[in-house]
Amino acid sequence: MARGKVQMKRIENSVHRQVTFCKRRSGLLKKAKELSVLCDAEIGVFIFSAHGKLYELATKGAAEGAQPEPAAIETQPDMDAKEEINKLKQEIEVLQKGLRYMFGGNAAEMSFDELIEIEKHLEIWIDQIRSIKMDIMLKEIQLLRNKEGILKAANQYLQDKVKENIVITNLEPITTNIPYPLTIENKIFQY
Repeated sequence: MARGKVQMKRIENSVHRQVTFCKRRSGLLKKAKELSVLCDAEIGVFIFSAHGKLYELATKGAAEGAQPEPAAIETQPDMDAKEEINKLKQEIEVLQKGLRYMFGGNAAEMSFDELIEIEKHLEIWIDQIRSIKMDIMLKEIQLLRNKEGILKAANQYLQDKVKENIVITNLEPITTNIPYPLTIENKIFQY
């Protein structure tokens, strides 16, 4: 029996979403390991859960016990790349601490420098969110302006139609000598 195509949208049920995350995460990590072994590639994967938990995988391309080729020795990362990797690992640790803090952790575990680093990241994220929010608002404003133009055009069209259909005539008031009394509950009031 073939599986149906999965629609790519957020899973609303939190339990189903967590189960899917766990299954797909393990599948992704398994595929990364297989790719590393099959293609002798170095692979690094970082996965952050919705709750801020980090899952990572780092593989070495050369199989255990095998001698790397001379070309592979020349292309290994130099000290700058290793320093950058260490810097990124430290940044990830700081972000994880920040996420734990935001989800109810203890701020006393964090150093002043770590808090400053998180503050910088939060400011960047706030700027990005504000930018996206402004883009959405500008699009909504443009849509409303378009609707306004359509409604104004429809209104003008209807006003023109009304003017075409109205025939102005001089109507004289009808006068009669018959009084029209107001009657309420068998009482007659004359004005």
